[in-house]
Amino acid sequence: MKHNFGAGPCILPQEVFKAASEAVLDFNGLSILEISHRSPDFVKVMEEARENVKKALDIPKGYTVLFLQGGASLGFLISAMNMAGKHKKAGYINTGAWSTKAIKEAKNAGLEVVEVASSEDKDFSYIPKVDDIPSDIDFLHYTSNNTIAGTQFKSIPDTDVPLVCDMSSDIFSMPIDVSKFDIIYAGAQKNLGPAGATLYIVKESILGKSTVDIPTYLDLQVQHKKDSMFNTPPVFSVFVSNLNLKHLLNNGGVDAMEKKNKEKAELLYNEIDSNPNFEGATAVEDRSLMNVTFRLTDENKKEQFDKLWNEGDIVGLKGHRSVGGYRASMYNALSVESVKALVNIMKSL
Repeated sequence: MKHNFGAGPCILPQEVFKAASEAVLDFNGLSILEISHRSPDFVKVMEEARENVKKALDIPKGYTVLFLQGGASLGFLISAMNMAGKHKKAGYINTGAWSTKAIKEAKNAGLEVVEVASSEDKDFSYIPKVDDIPSDIDFLHYTSNNTIAGTQFKSIPDTDVPLVCDMSSDIFSMPIDVSKFDIIYAGAQKNLGPAGATLYIVKESILGKSTVDIPTYLDLQVQHKKDSMFNTPPVFSVFVSNLNLKHLLNNGGVDAMEKKNKEKAELLYNEIDSNPNFEGATAVEDRSLMNVTFRLTDENKKEQFDKLWNEGDIVGLKGHRSVGGYRASMYNALSVESVKALVNIMKSL
């Protein structure tokens, strides 16, 4: 068995893989890949998946849960268009590539964008302080975890304006106070399920109030009224996501995941900090629990280290092409044993 530190699509529990593979062959007499999304069997799956999201995150009343498509890349545009208000002006905290793309899509939606804070001056290696949030913006947007640079918000920005968050890479890894947000969106392929579905958690009171023209599919009010069934949903991705949600709930929920994720991160960061062959790539106080980025202190040892981890059944450790170095992505299903295997290889360098 290989140790998968890839940044996504995600590692999932073996029990989930087994149940999913069985359903490909037989799901109440048909394959899950061929059933109608209008059939009672799948409607039940969709309803259960939405309810399990609510249970897992303790979502209060007044929020709708949707499974759509397009990933966070479409979510950048969907969130901006649905949150456009009387000012047609939005605030963004820029912490890296995904925030930068979100800003671009907000401008494509016809909004004026204010960067209320940015860490671009140091190659996005830290989370910037947000000192001044304009009162005339329709919403404030941020990306909770930067998968490329390896930084993560440790607290929710304190603001009175509506809050929107791209939580693609750390949702379900810890408890969150959903009541502080108007829209949360997240691609499934990190901690939730296979690529294909995109999760939206939306405060119902914002629906139908946009001040810009929204294409029908991108209108969250339409999707809410159709219970995520406006068009054919990503059936298999939703099905496997529901299997994973049930596994999460049966194994201590997000509280247990947070404890496990902190243990894994502590193991690896301790090795990075104590081993003279390595150095962390981000500000210590902003280090991500999901994506640990680090570098060799002597690039002459790269060939030797790469040989060690490749022969040690480690996969997905290469850093993002835009920053180099190494990145160990440690989503919920990655075991502590896998982290220990990596640490032992690092010790042997």
